[in-house]
Amino acid sequence: MTYNNRISKSIRGNRGAALVALAAATTLLAGCGSSDDGTSDNPLAGGGASGDTVVVGSNNFAESILLADIYGEALKAKGVKVKYQPNIGSRETTYGLLKNGSVTLLPEYNGALLAYLDQKAAPKSTEETTKAIEAKLDSKLTLLDPSPAEDKDSVTVNAATAKKYNLTAKSSIGDLKGIAKDLVIGGSPEFQTRHQGLSGLKSMYGLEFKSFKSLDAGGPLTQSALKKDSVQAADLFTTDPVIAKEKFVVLSDPKNLFGFQNVQPLVRKNAVPKKGVDALNAVSAKLDTKALLDLDTQVQVQHKDPLDVAQAWLKANGLG
Repeated sequence: MTYNNRISKSIRGNRGAALVALAAATTLLAGCGSSDDGTSDNPLAGGGASGDTVVVGSNNFAESILLADIYGEALKAKGVKVKYQPNIGSRETTYGLLKNGSVTLLPEYNGALLAYLDQKAAPKSTEETTKAIEAKLDSKLTLLDPSPAEDKDSVTVNAATAKKYNLTAKSSIGDLKGIAKDLVIGGSPEFQTRHQGLSGLKSMYGLEFKSFKSLDAGGPLTQSALKKDSVQAADLFTTDPVIAKEKFVVLSDPKNLFGFQNVQPLVRKNAVPKKGVDALNAVSAKLDTKALLDLDTQVQVQHKDPLDVAQAWLKANGLG
């Protein structure tokens, strides 16, 4: 999908269209589009959920927007009123909007959410991850069922770097110990300060890179920089279809810095009706990593609109 189509799709029927367009044009973050005429005003300007309407938000990268469409359209299929707040920003912003009620539902990644809430947590299973999150969550929020679908942050190197240093799919992040000083690593601005970022790479793997380049959250800026070798390593999401296309090499994470990363809806308590909760849990039960990679490929490589992809997947799985 082109940038213009993404913007027009996002703002159709929206009286705050100018604000959303300005925000999207400024960030240029996700290379894909979303949502229908349920999109509401810029959440950063205030306002949000009201009455029986569920506000479905998404972070500022392609897969989050796609997941928001999947969960949101599943709610609509059960007669729940939905409006979208797509492409909001990073977790540092969206978590606050959930707490203050501007957003009702956000597709989350359990391990990354836990790292945000408790950097010292080291769960050994998805179940332990959920319990650890619930112990730290704001009292107004709760988690629904996790899905089998998992998408992790990663340290990924480009083909030229892999060849130069003999890095393969069997190599680990620790194998960068002697060469990190010669590499530029790229990622979102938050990656520079997060534990699941440079901080953890230093404390857990002893890595100090030549420099850090601030790009986007695994999106087109990061992909392009890695392809052009302006960065030699980058934080990419493991379900990114660009990895296989460009022959990038994802390094394994034996110390589990990036943890478990199951897709799991985070919602405000008592803000989604029971039929909606059941619908969301049914989506999570059906969504696995293979399906998520296929859906991402349709959006990011074949340039299909994520709302269309979401609706087709729901229908094919008896959920739409």
